Amino acid sequence: MTTQLSLRDVDKFYGPIDQGVHAVRAISMQVPKGDIVALLGSSGCGKTSTLRMIAGFEAVSRGTIELAGRAVHMLPPVRRNVAMAFEGYSLYPTVNLRDNIAFALKAQRLPEAEVNRRVDHVAEMLEITDILDRFPASISGGQQQRASLARALVRDADLHLLDEPMGQLEPQLRTLLRGRIKHYIKERGLTAILVTHDQTEANALADRIAVMEGGVLQQYGTPGEIKDRPANLFTGTFVGEPPMNVFPAAVSLSGDRLTFDLTAGLNLTYPAEAFAPQVRQMVLARGQVVIGVRPYAVHRAPQGAPARVLANQWLGDQTHIAASFAGKSIVLVEHDRATCREGDEVAVEIRPQDLHVFDPETGRALSHGPELAA
Repeated sequence: MTTQLSLRDVDKFYGPIDQGVHAVRAISMQVPKGDIVALLGSSGCGKTSTLRMIAGFEAVSRGTIELAGRAVHMLPPVRRNVAMAFEGYSLYPTVNLRDNIAFALKAQRLPEAEVNRRVDHVAEMLEITDILDRFPASISGGQQQRASLARALVRDADLHLLDEPMGQLEPQLRTLLRGRIKHYIKERGLTAILVTHDQTEANALADRIAVMEGGVLQQYGTPGEIKDRPANLFTGTFVGEPPMNVFPAAVSLSGDRLTFDLTAGLNLTYPAEAFAPQVRQMVLARGQVVIGVRPYAVHRAPQGAPARVLANQWLGDQTHIAASFAGKSIVLVEHDRATCREGDEVAVEIRPQDLHVFDPETGRALSHGPELAA
């Protein structure tokens, strides 16, 4: 698999190196040719600074960036062959949308018929055909955003950078365009980096997700890997809706039973053989751990641990039940409509194969189900 983009130990300081604000901290990642990668994180996590360093709008404080086999971190943006859709649109105000979208194609001196064909195709995909003759000031923010996205996608470039490309769109249109945009990118073999704080958008569009927090790359993997095998407690609780349930626990072994002692006198006890020997050894050596379980993996069962219902929400296609459990709140997701009410006693079951165990000091994942974390 050919690597299209490579970041090696990339740092970004705003101010003097090692003294200013350390916005991005030694990020390293490889992006295969033809992949879509989402930089996912909350505001201030460093994802936009990373994107702007790739584009050349921010200087790299330390480290290297290679694109299509070329070191580009010292090159100006115009020499990187990168197409970018800006969060702030950045359309040319004195020309209409058609000419905005066609600007880079005309600069390449492509035949007019080819320019019009490409512009019409991407405009139809993004549903802005009927406003191509209008000027940026006369259209809505969502329409401007789609025009900016069209201007980036229509280009031939080594890399396409999309900064919150659908943040201004209404949910129904956003859902429709996700599939179209992904098909467009994949059909043409483009490589794209997407910045977003929207987990749904990242999961729907990306082949790989880079989860960032505090300027640090927390985990880089496929959506399935991040969901099923989070590298640390932050990723485990940040990715997923509703968020992962977490509880501090003391671990003990009695005979052939491994017990996670929770607060309020509750415990989860499993056959020791349900966990690999290395897992048992590791968690027992620590004594204190944090356990996590996804809401969809928490089940009501007659022989489960006691919990008291706090809220029952039917969302149209699934039920979210919040319950008091081990001195905290636990959330269950069920696909059928549940009849339990606030104050009802329920019993919940957490299976050993659904348990994630984390180091309480470092947050590092120790195990996922019966196996050691990678």
